[in-house]
Amino acid sequence: MTVESTQAQWLHEQTEISIEQLAELSGASHELLRELVDFGALVPTNVQSEQWAFAPECIVSVRAAARLQSDFELDVNSLSVALGLMERIRTLEAQLRDLQSQFPRLRRIG
Repeated sequence: MTVESTQAQWLHEQTEISIEQLAELSGASHELLRELVDFGALVPTNVQSEQWAFAPECIVSVRAAARLQSDFELDVNSLSVALGLMERIRTLEAQLRDLQSQFPRLRRIG
């Protein structure tokens, strides 16, 4: 079993990851993560707790945010908007896939 498949299996088994794990797996700083939470772009699963935890699925979004910040020097407010739009796109794509699976004879877009 390769390292990547082992990590993927571990991640698949996790229901929550700590802020430290999120920082390590995404490459984002703790400061960026805190700012994303403050702006509402990243929501911990346990908001009231002193030790935040996050859904493992947010790693992809946080990686994208770290890349956007690095590549385009975006501020946190801009990152929040971009992450919101990316999430909306993912939601719409999932809805489109669901509709296409219900109507397979319709012409597929994309």
